[in-house]
Amino acid sequence: MQAALMLHNAPGFLAACRRRYGSVFTMRVAGLGTLVYLTDPADIKTVFAGDPRIFHAGEANSLLSTLLGESSVLVIDEDAHRDRRRLMLPPFHGSAVARQAELMAEIAATNIANWPVGAEFKAAPKMAEITLEVILRTVIGATDPARLAALRQVMPRLLKVGLWETLAITKPELLGRRPWRTLQRRIAEADRLLYAEIADRRADPDLATRTDVLAMLIRARDDDGRTMTDRELRDQLMTLLVAGHETTATGLSWALERLTRHPAILAKAVQAAHAGDSAGDEYLDAVAKETLRIRPVVYDVARLLKEPVELAGHRLPAGVMVVPGIGLVHSSAAVYPDPERFDPDRMLDATLSPTTWFPFGGGNRRCLGAGFAMVEMRVVLREILRRVELSTTTAADERQKLKHVTLVPHRGARIGVRAIRYAGVNLTAAR
Repeated sequence: MQAALMLHNAPGFLAACRRRYGSVFTMRVAGLGTLVYLTDPADIKTVFAGDPRIFHAGEANSLLSTLLGESSVLVIDEDAHRDRRRLMLPPFHGSAVARQAELMAEIAATNIANWPVGAEFKAAPKMAEITLEVILRTVIGATDPARLAALRQVMPRLLKVGLWETLAITKPELLGRRPWRTLQRRIAEADRLLYAEIADRRADPDLATRTDVLAMLIRARDDDGRTMTDRELRDQLMTLLVAGHETTATGLSWALERLTRHPAILAKAVQAAHAGDSAGDEYLDAVAKETLRIRPVVYDVARLLKEPVELAGHRLPAGVMVVPGIGLVHSSAAVYPDPERFDPDRMLDATLSPTTWFPFGGGNRRCLGAGFAMVEMRVVLREILRRVELSTTTAADERQKLKHVTLVPHRGARIGVRAIRYAGVNLTAAR
């Protein structure tokens, strides 16, 4: 029953639980066991700062290993996770990400040029096209036209996972059976393309100077001088594709859904986009941060307890999953006054606590690509707001709909474009 309520309306159901039971409450979900939701930032701090030998995030994510691979940074724990994360951090440092901003803008501009004028359309598929292309070209570094075309076809099909396919991902022994063989073929085709990219990159005479993430991962060495195997590289690429494609696309979709319902904020964001200076970027960052507060893409994160712990005034046994509630904290009036109000100004000059604003998780499991995603959101929003004039709307807010583990706009973030702009000048106006 609780699982059904979560699938139907996770934010509403969890908010009702908090109102009824307080800052700590328990759920029992088939296949997952006992979940203890936490909404007090002090308790969440205890989890995020907890001993990684006791608080296992990888094991909590283990259902994803069929798709991501056994060595994915998302599904491993303790020393293995620490060492893998250390190897993967350099490509996501600020300077490395900044080098990709120009290509992100070029990809966004190319996509925006083909948007229809004068007709309403779903923004979510457009955002997914942009974010997939960004990953293919900046993370994987693909340049071969035929392989790029194949990846553009294969990855969306692979990531279009319904409840039926999810069953096979959680029970890999089903993959060879007839109803699920299509999913198995899609994984195999994606693997073929990714391994081909890995082989090309290893053989590239310019490997030492390449700036794509794959090249940097191939060059990375641990303290013993060991590099990642092809299989380990494949697992990290698949993880970055799955974790960084749909999530950022969803965040951008929600940003457009929010902006088009708040004309004054939209006008301020357009002005910031055209300013092209640090103050303008700061406001666009605030739009992204406030969007991820009020419409978090992932509503919670989890840790599986390997030993009993004292937490939130209770003694919790091993085997329980503790769940910091991202959306529940983000919507708390005690943390954010008038939490249902979309107000990017609240994010300007704000010192955000890692236990009160944590759309990317926290602690030693905070998303590796958080900085990359924030830069991508800013760059793509800037290009959209500079290049098109968006129509505002008085339509009802789009509901948060659970899709896999993300909360997406239930109508696809429908928007309308009144005109195409160039350098702030209207070129094609809707009539």
